Amino acid sequence: MEDFTNLLAKNARQIGEMLDAKLSSHIETGEIARPSRLLAAMRHGVLNGGKRLRPFLVIETARLFDANIEAAQCVGAALEAIHCYSLIHDDLPAMDNDDLRRGKPTVHKAFDEATAILAGDALLTIAFDFLSDDKLELDAKIRLKLINGLARSAGLGGMVGGQVLDLEAETKKPDESGIITLEAMKTGALIRYACEAGAILSNATREDRERLSEFGSAIGLAFQLADDVLDVTSDTKALGKTAGKDIAANKATLVALHGVEWAKHQLEGLMKQADDLLEPFGNKADILKATARFIIERKN
Repeated sequence: MEDFTNLLAKNARQIGEMLDAKLSSHIETGEIARPSRLLAAMRHGVLNGGKRLRPFLVIETARLFDANIEAAQCVGAALEAIHCYSLIHDDLPAMDNDDLRRGKPTVHKAFDEATAILAGDALLTIAFDFLSDDKLELDAKIRLKLINGLARSAGLGGMVGGQVLDLEAETKKPDESGIITLEAMKTGALIRYACEAGAILSNATREDRERLSEFGSAIGLAFQLADDVLDVTSDTKALGKTAGKDIAANKATLVALHGVEWAKHQLEGLMKQADDLLEPFGNKADILKATARFIIERKN
């Protein structure tokens, strides 16, 4: 198996190239014009590094079933566009009010608030451009399942709904169950979709789809838990974004509720759960197991 770090970096380059091409000045059929300032803001919010973890999960879950990797990359690029839009909006003054993202000025700082909002809107819609493009050669039923799943994971009952719950939690503290729900929506929904999407485009069995969806839920919770630990234990330079924001904003997190040591113990339990869910796939799941460990042990 190729070294995990190299695989992740290679995937990040490939997805970055796809997004770079999609966000060129070339006017696509059906478009009228591509305003240069809006395009520059979108590129600033997308082509600024990043691990491209969600596309990586789409590709590696698809690889379990020997699926078309080019199709998986296209789905992954769509998902990454939505993830980047969410970061642009999350950084806005009305949301988390952050000046840094991946060590660089956030989009509203580099441009302005209105442009940042519109850049996020445009990235959301371009995701569905990726999935509906004729260049993506997929059975129509599979394509519709992918589009429907992404819409539900990203919207009212998924990421956006989770963002609302997160903002509400600043003034009305939820209990542990409430925190788990908001984190499963805000962070976990897109990660769960990434894992299930690989099975969907592979036309995998319902059992395998559900197993990978559970795996996605487990590592999605782990991702947010690790993020909350880092917010407390790391610094701004290492994170590439402002450290200590959760405490300053009085955010409701499991780390704030139970402490760092409890969270680390939970992370080990989630690692075991992820491994157990992947057991039926044997050695073909080694990269996904390494991904789960990477999420739990990451430093930024």
